[in-house]
Amino acid sequence: MPAPVAVILAAGQGTRMRSAVPKVLHPICGRPMALWPVHAALEAGAERVVVVGGPDRALEPVLPPGAELAVQKDPLGTGDAVRAAAEHFGDPDTTILVLNGDVPLITAEVLDDLAAAHDAGDARATVTTMELDDPSGYGRIVRASDGTIAKIVETKNPGDATREELAIREVNAGIYAFTAGPLAAALERLTSDNAQGEQYLTDVVLDLQPVVPHLVDDPTLTLGVNDRVDLATVTALAQRRIHVGHQLAGVTITDPASTVIDVDVTIGQDTVIEPFTSLRNATAIGARCRVVHSHLDHATLHDGVSVGPFAYLRPGAVLRDNAKAGTFVEIKNSDIGEGTKVPHLSYIGDADVGPGTNLGASTITANYDGTDKHRTTIGSGVRTSVDTTLVAPVTVGDDAYTGAGSVITEDVPPGALGIARERQTNVANYAEKRRKK
Repeated sequence: MPAPVAVILAAGQGTRMRSAVPKVLHPICGRPMALWPVHAALEAGAERVVVVGGPDRALEPVLPPGAELAVQKDPLGTGDAVRAAAEHFGDPDTTILVLNGDVPLITAEVLDDLAAAHDAGDARATVTTMELDDPSGYGRIVRASDGTIAKIVETKNPGDATREELAIREVNAGIYAFTAGPLAAALERLTSDNAQGEQYLTDVVLDLQPVVPHLVDDPTLTLGVNDRVDLATVTALAQRRIHVGHQLAGVTITDPASTVIDVDVTIGQDTVIEPFTSLRNATAIGARCRVVHSHLDHATLHDGVSVGPFAYLRPGAVLRDNAKAGTFVEIKNSDIGEGTKVPHLSYIGDADVGPGTNLGASTITANYDGTDKHRTTIGSGVRTSVDTTLVAPVTVGDDAYTGAGSVITEDVPPGALGIARERQTNVANYAEKRRKK
């Protein structure tokens, strides 16, 4: 069988989110909501992933390689949304997986199983179902005597379903597998002859008999997001999945409840993440590191690095093997050399620091002149004393020193001591003179 094609429906605005941002662009653990099913489909080996969005093309800039946008010009329903992707179906025997962009917890394993179940049977449509203790609001699955799906009963309005149908706990999870040829033909027969004037994908499903159910035993995998309450619920489940993945790979997360780790973060074996730490975006941490009460965003830590407490590593911060960023240290767009220490109370921005250097408390790289950013170069084995400001562009050579309280505006040669401060003057009886005034 050819590899499946995944169609992800993501054109809705999600008015219940009460947001100017389209619902499916709201982030979940550092990734836009709609990209969770995109990545699941790519991991499942989909030949192509087609994301159906609105005419504003808001999704296009965030799509990863391997995904493409199809535009649904008007919001005419889920059936019309799938039809907008029909030109991408390919071979008539291809399996088409249809997912929703607001159902982010679906996994590659579930999609693999769904595609395999569809390919192994004689059905032209396979519907993912789940059993819920409280199925309120979901379409109920009514099975025929042979186990196939006789109908899907919607329950949004009073009178849509009988009492017996409302008692059914098996519901439509909104994730489907179709055979491309029959699906394309059924989409052409689809009408909007209903109270809402929309073209429903469920009408297509029932046009493609026989239809078989594919029961998923973990209903959290198919949870949808309609509002910000749902968003928080799904985010918590996604965060737990991320934590468990790292823990099983050999990472200690001391208190998962107080730790935020985005989906694209990588962490090496035997690293310890202490409570109240946030690891954001594509932060990469090596083995045997320790991060304590700190915030890292697009930072890279090599092996054996120590960070925190209360450090802020911003995008472009690179700490090489056994380096340290200590208490109340901020590092941005800087390369900190092997074994180099920035122990406390310092800001290092746009700098290159060699190995084995120690930057004393309150070392500052003044990197912005009001118009442009400039880089500071600090060599290996350098020792800056407390309260040193390095006004970029400036270079401090290997094994050089700076005096406490210095504002360094000129290069310091290798092995030299740079001192740049006024001589101290004591004004006698100053306090008494102020009182007399």
